[in-house]
Amino acid sequence: MLVILPPSETKSDGGTAAPLDLDSLTLPRLNGVRRRLGDAVVDLSSDLDASRAALGLGTSDAAIAEVDRNADLWRAPTRTAITRYTGVLYDALDYPGLTRASKTKAADRLMIGSALFGVVAATDLIPAYRLSGGSKLPGFGTLGSVWKPVLSPALDAIDEFVLDLRSGVYQKLGPVSGAVTATVVTEGADGSRKVVSHFNKHHKGLIARELVRTRRTVRDVNALAAVLSDAGQRVEITSPVEVTVVTD
Repeated sequence: MLVILPPSETKSDGGTAAPLDLDSLTLPRLNGVRRRLGDAVVDLSSDLDASRAALGLGTSDAAIAEVDRNADLWRAPTRTAITRYTGVLYDALDYPGLTRASKTKAADRLMIGSALFGVVAATDLIPAYRLSGGSKLPGFGTLGSVWKPVLSPALDAIDEFVLDLRSGVYQKLGPVSGAVTATVVTEGADGSRKVVSHFNKHHKGLIARELVRTRRTVRDVNALAAVLSDAGQRVEITSPVEVTVVTD
């Protein structure tokens, strides 16, 4: 089983591991694109205004700090991807609170989508950076046009049941044939349903948490639904490749 998580705009600072080594990352066949994009964001960081425009940043001190992160991409210390990304989903996953056995499963089962790296394994060592799925770097087309020809074949070659929890923009960077997706909806008293960003991220974090805690073998959508249902989530199988999690 493989669960692909979305990245987050917010990332933890620092790290104690050596600077980025592309050869150490999972799916080394992606390293050509990783190198091109990495060099591009470093070069772009020399022009603050161009960086702000390409990365969708404002004029605050925090925006300047994001550009500085990109400038140091090849020199900055690294930490594991699962502790680099932060925010609602990662709070719900609560990787630090997992048992040792579940952390081992997380290393085996979790990958994280990335505009810069394509995907990384949970334990891959990466620096802090700023690049979103919708960013447009000078000299490149859309990031989808850059990633899709290499990322989709790389992911399709993984012979596992795949649950793709990435948001739409990141799924488009490298769609996975036959992957199951999960939609989280909030149901009102009148029965109406809507997607709320906060709850979507929170419950996807809970989904990932249950899938690194379970001892079950998950090979299809029915087994997936059973694991989540046993964990107390209200799950509907929408199609052979989609489940819907319903929250109040």
